[in-house]
Amino acid sequence: MAVDTMTAQSERRVATWKRVGSMREAGLVAIILALCVVMTFASPHFLTLGNFRAMLMSFSVEGIVVVGMTVLLIVGGIDLAVGSVVCFAMVFAGSMFMLGLDPWTSSLLGILMSAVIGAIMGFFVTVVGLNHFITSLAAMVIVRGLCLAVTKGTPISLFTLPPSFKAVGQGSIYGIPYVILIFFAVVVIFDFLLRRATAFRKVFYTGSNEKAALYSGIKTNHVKFWVTVMCSTLAGVAGVIYMSRFGSATPTFGVGMELNIIAAAVIGGASLNGGSGTIFGAILGIALLSVVSSSLILLDVSVYWQDMIKGCILLAAVSVDHYLHKRKA
Repeated sequence: MAVDTMTAQSERRVATWKRVGSMREAGLVAIILALCVVMTFASPHFLTLGNFRAMLMSFSVEGIVVVGMTVLLIVGGIDLAVGSVVCFAMVFAGSMFMLGLDPWTSSLLGILMSAVIGAIMGFFVTVVGLNHFITSLAAMVIVRGLCLAVTKGTPISLFTLPPSFKAVGQGSIYGIPYVILIFFAVVVIFDFLLRRATAFRKVFYTGSNEKAALYSGIKTNHVKFWVTVMCSTLAGVAGVIYMSRFGSATPTFGVGMELNIIAAAVIGGASLNGGSGTIFGAILGIALLSVVSSSLILLDVSVYWQDMIKGCILLAAVSVDHYLHKRKA
């Protein structure tokens, strides 16, 4: 009897490890660790506190946007305008500050305007009937044009920002930057909601089979609308943090950011066909891209080659996603 019990326990442990090994997140962790080991020998500057702090600061703010993009991909959408919205939040909040508003109110207005942009995109998707790709592509161009029109193509210097506001992007507590704490809070909250909240389960149902979700009583257009607004709002939050961190608002900031954001979410397991994805996987995706970027910089690889390599990583991730989707079907 005891032997049977031990055998059953052993089989359960083996099955558990097999499940863990088959998880996409486990593979990403292994790749990140392997890359870190290789870079430790390739560059003496990689395994340093300063480099790891820089990488954490780099992907923490982008990670906030990745959270919103992941949820949007799960519902079956995509947002090509996130980079422009991040920039617009900076420019709008910076402009309001220069007109005499305090930075906190200006930032709140910047985030609110980002949500409005998301609401406009959501309207065209759910009411007019356009798809997310075309709608967000048009929004990307329009919002970037607004940024250039408002600033006349000239960066807004915000050196008069009060220290209390600059602390959000530059300060720390017990050696931990506030940016990382904000990022951690956003990840924990949305990961919990995506796993436990009934309202967020509707996101998976809508992305998996919108028609079946509609027949089961889920207002799928409402779900898509609010997820689109949420993605833009989180992009606005990231824009305000960037403004606090750099003390300026540049109208060309965030160009190409959508590549990193979408790549991170897809690498982390969010399907372009909707219905699958995790916050933890997406964060591992952005962490992998951050390690790759840091490695290329330390190895003195040209910035043009860096973009090409990131594009190849995105293509590989999309190909894997397509293969897995076909296999599941």
